[in-house]
Amino acid sequence: MSLLRRPFGTHGKVHEITPQSAGWRYVGFSLYRLRAGETAAEATGDREVVLVMVEGKARIRAAGQDWGVLGERMDVFEKTPPHCLYVPNGEGWEAVTETDCTIAVCSAPGRGGHAARRIGPEGIALTQRGEGSNTRFINNIAMEAEDFCDSLLVTEVFTPAGHWSSYPSHRHDEDDFPRITYLEETYYHRLNPRDGWAVQRVYTDDGSLDETMAVKDGDVALVPRGHHPCGAPHGFELYYLNVMAGPRRAWRFLPAPEVEHMMPR
Repeated sequence: MSLLRRPFGTHGKVHEITPQSAGWRYVGFSLYRLRAGETAAEATGDREVVLVMVEGKARIRAAGQDWGVLGERMDVFEKTPPHCLYVPNGEGWEAVTETDCTIAVCSAPGRGGHAARRIGPEGIALTQRGEGSNTRFINNIAMEAEDFCDSLLVTEVFTPAGHWSSYPSHRHDEDDFPRITYLEETYYHRLNPRDGWAVQRVYTDDGSLDETMAVKDGDVALVPRGHHPCGAPHGFELYYLNVMAGPRRAWRFLPAPEVEHMMPR
């Protein structure tokens, strides 16, 4: 099964990745590209959802409440903090767009442990990680330190041109907490300029999985297991939205043997 998913359209729902279609158990990811005045709506069923306003503004109703107009940035590469909404399982949501919009729907199994809530832009700050050509910038939306979700871990990453990200290479594919946790992961990629490309490799220590993908603007890469670094070539800035989930809401990873000497001690 290919780990690279191209958008299947340019308007409406353009991605729909389910545990069934991905061949795994936890992570779901959908993406809507809508014009002003259009509506998207879904029931969450047995899954919790984080809606991420990647671009544009929409009035959102969810879990029986009117959350007002969410969204501010018109281009994701403005790098301003995103407006997001957490919707628990057993509820529904509806977005009516006020501008052209890109809305990501991040999902994972819900257990009814958290109420609906806005996430960001307050409390989200663009933070540097790494150094040199491994420098990138993070907007943490709902990572382990934020007790917002039952299962989901969600973050945005901006990788400057010529830099690497999700590097040094690492994996989180075993359920052996606190040494390592099992987390499936999707990467929703954007490029600036849009006609650019970047590289993502997904590989295991034993070589049973080793796939290198040229990702384009709007693509989604799946990481079922193994290490998963990304590289942005000179001239092209890379954004990705990460969605992770597994049996435990904790991010613990192990480096690839060839990069272990680079990890902080």
